[in-house]
Amino acid sequence: MKKLITLFLCALCGLSQAAPVKLIFDTDMGNDVDDLMALAMIHNLQKRGACELLAVTITKDHPQAAAFVDAVNTLYGYPDIPIGVVRDGAAKEAGKFNLLADEKNADGSLRYPHDLKSGADAPEAVGLIKDILAKQPDGSVVIAQVGFFTNLSRLLDSPGGKELVAKKVKVLSIMAGAFQTVQWDTRHLEYNVKLDVPAAQKLAKEWPTQVVWSGYEIGVAAAFPHVVIEQDLEYIPHHPLKEAYYLYNPPPHDRPTWDPTSVLYAVLPERGYFDLSPPGTVIVEDDSATLFRANKKGKGNHRFLVMSPEQAARVREAIVQLSVEPPPAKK
Repeated sequence: MKKLITLFLCALCGLSQAAPVKLIFDTDMGNDVDDLMALAMIHNLQKRGACELLAVTITKDHPQAAAFVDAVNTLYGYPDIPIGVVRDGAAKEAGKFNLLADEKNADGSLRYPHDLKSGADAPEAVGLIKDILAKQPDGSVVIAQVGFFTNLSRLLDSPGGKELVAKKVKVLSIMAGAFQTVQWDTRHLEYNVKLDVPAAQKLAKEWPTQVVWSGYEIGVAAAFPHVVIEQDLEYIPHHPLKEAYYLYNPPPHDRPTWDPTSVLYAVLPERGYFDLSPPGTVIVEDDSATLFRANKKGKGNHRFLVMSPEQAARVREAIVQLSVEPPPAKK
C-alpha cells in the first residue's frame, strides 16, 4: 500500500510540473513603472520554474534603460540574461526611474550592481531575437510585448524574420490597444500603439502566430494597491520597485497593472485569470485606434483578454504577490 501511495503522489507531481515557458520580454522600460512590476514577476516566476527568460529586448531608445534592466536582472539572480536594444526608436527621453542604474552608495559602489553600463554596449534587439529564436524548438517561444511595436515590426521586415517567427513562436502576448472602453463616439488611443503607429499596423496585419491583446481596460481594472509599495518592500534597504514607484508617481495612487497582465497571461494562460474574446482580427487605424473584428466562422489569429470583477481580484493579488516576492539573499 505504501508503495502505491508513493507512486500516486509521484504521478501527481509529474502532472503538476509543466515545462517552463520559454519567454522573450520586449519592454519600453522607464516609460511606466508597470514594466518593472512585470520584470519582477518574470524573475519570481522563473525562480519557481514556471518560465525561462531567454532575453529582454527594449523599445525605449535611451542608454539607461538597458543598464537598469541589467541591474534588476542582477538583483534577482539572473545577471547573464541577454539584453537587446532598439536603435533609432520612438522614445528617446530619459525615464523617470532608469537613473537608478547609476545611483551610488556612500562608498561609491553601485546601489544596484550590474555590468552593462549603457544600451550603447548592448546588441541590437532584432538580431538578438533572431539568434535566440533560431536556437529554440519549433513552436516553443512565447513573446510578451509590453512596449512599442518597433522591435517586433522590424523583426518581421528582417530577412527570414517572419518565417522564423512562424516556425518558433507559439503566441505573442501584447499589452496594447483598448477593446472594451468604447462609449458613444469616443475611443481610447492607447500609448503603446500611438508611439509607433506604422509598426503597430504592420504587426497587427502580418504577425503569423496567435496574438492575445491585453487592452487598456484590463490593467485599469486590476490596479496595484499603493499600500503594498509603502509597506511591503522594507525587507531590503533599497528596493527598485519601491524607489521606481516613488520616482515615477509617488503614492498614494494605485497604478494600473497594464504590463503585468500580459506577462501573467503569457506564463500562466490556463489558470483562469482571464477569459478570451472570440477569434478575430485587430485593425490599427491611422490615429492609433484599435478595432477588433470578430470572425463569424470562428477564425482569426487575434483575441483580447476579458476579465470579470472576480477575476480582477485574483489577477491583482497574483500580480502583487509575484511582484513583491523578495529577490534572493546576497551571498
